[in-house]
Amino acid sequence: MIFLKSIRCNGMLFGPFNSFSQRRWKKPVVSAQTHLETRTKDLKLDKLVTCINKLKTILSIHQLMSQRKRGPFVSVQLMSRWRNIVGINVGMGAFLHKYQHVFELFEHPFRRNLCCKITRRMRSLIDEEEKVVKEYEPGLVQKIKKLLMMSRNGTLHVHALRLIRRELGLPEDFRDSILRRYSKDFRLVDLEIVELVDRNESLAKAEVEKWREKEYIDKWLSEFETSYAFPINFPTGFKIERGYREKLKNWQRLPYLKPYESKEVLKVRTCGGTERFEKRAVGIIHELLSLTVEKMLEVDRLAHFRKDFAIEVNVRELLLKHPGIFYICTKGSTQTVFLREAYSKGCLVMPNPIYVVRRKMLDIILLGCRNTRSMEDPEEIEEERVFRTNGGGRIDGDWVIPILESYDQNAFGSLGEINDRCESGRNQTVCLEDDSS
Repeated sequence: MIFLKSIRCNGMLFGPFNSFSQRRWKKPVVSAQTHLETRTKDLKLDKLVTCINKLKTILSIHQLMSQRKRGPFVSVQLMSRWRNIVGINVGMGAFLHKYQHVFELFEHPFRRNLCCKITRRMRSLIDEEEKVVKEYEPGLVQKIKKLLMMSRNGTLHVHALRLIRRELGLPEDFRDSILRRYSKDFRLVDLEIVELVDRNESLAKAEVEKWREKEYIDKWLSEFETSYAFPINFPTGFKIERGYREKLKNWQRLPYLKPYESKEVLKVRTCGGTERFEKRAVGIIHELLSLTVEKMLEVDRLAHFRKDFAIEVNVRELLLKHPGIFYICTKGSTQTVFLREAYSKGCLVMPNPIYVVRRKMLDIILLGCRNTRSMEDPEEIEEERVFRTNGGGRIDGDWVIPILESYDQNAFGSLGEINDRCESGRNQTVCLEDDSS
C-alpha cells in the first residue's frame, strides 16, 4: 500500500483524493440586461415592430429610387448595390419578389434587363401620407411647442428633432417649412438650436392629466388617489410578486414635478428626491411618447433629450422598472419603447390620420407575395396589360389563339365558324330539352 501524505493548510486538508477549493456564494447581479431578458414579452407588439421595420426598409428603398432622375423605375442590378445602405441580409431580387404588392418587376422593352418600380397602390399611399402631414401642420406646430415647453431652458437641438422626425409626423424639410415659417413661435439659434418665443399656457396640460380627470369623474375616485397616478396595464402573463401591489400603490400617490411646471428641478439628494425625480422622468417620457404618431420611440434616441429635459437617470433601467406603463421590444437592431396604455391587441386605441395611412401600408406588406389580384387597382391592371402588349410581352391566354389557328382551316373552318357551330349546338340542346319537357 502506498500512503499519501495530505497537507494541512489553514485547517483544511488537501490531497489527491480530497482536494477541493472553497467557493464563496455570490449574489446574482441585477442589471438592466437581466431585467430585459427576464421581462414578460408582449408578442403582439413584437410582431408589430417586425412589420414596422420592414416598412422602414421599403420606404428607404423608395427614397433611393426617387433620387434617380432617369425615370420612375430602377434596374434590379443597380438596386443590388443598396443592400448595405438599407440594411437587408438577403438578395435584393428575393426581397423584391417577397413584396409583389409593393414592388412591380418587369422587363425593359428596349434594354431587356429586369427593372423595378413602386406599384400604383403603394405610391398613392405615400402621396396620401404627405398630403395628410401638410393638412396636419397646425397640430405639428403645437407638438414642437409642447416639447420646447417641457425642456429646461425652452430650447432643443434640431438634430434631436430630426432623429424623431418620422415618429412625430414632421415633414422632411420641417426646419424650413415649420421652424422658419412660424417665426412668431420659434427662433433658430445658430441654425442648430430652436428656441421657444412665446409660452402658451393653454398647451401646458399633459395627456395623463386628461386621463386622471376622466378617472376622477367616471370611477368616482378620490383626488388623493388620482392626482399623481398613471394608467397601469400589465402584459398577459405578468407575475406580481409579494409586496409589489403595496409598492405600486405608494408610488402612484407620490407627488412629483409635472412635465410642464416651470419650477426648479428637484434635486436628487433631498429627502425623497430620488423617487420623485424618477417619477418626473417617467412623466416626461410618458408625455413624449404621447406626442408621437404611433406612441413608440427608439430607446437610443431618448438619450438625445436627456440634457434638455434634465433626465439624469438611466433611461433603460427606468423603463424596465415600470412594466405597466412602458414596454421595450428588442426586435430588430434597436430597442423600441411602447406606451402600453395606447395599444390594445397590437392596434392603437385612438388612431390619428397619419397612423391610419401607415396602417394601410402595413396591410400591403402583410400580403407579401399572396395572389390577391382582385384587391389591386383596376387602372394598374389595365396599365400593366397595355405595357406588356406594347412591349412585346405575352399576356395570359395569348397562347390559345395560335393553337387554334394552327389547325386545318378546311377541316374545322375559321374561328368564326367554330363559334357559330358552338352557338347552334347550344340552341339545339335547348330545343331538345323543351320538347322533352
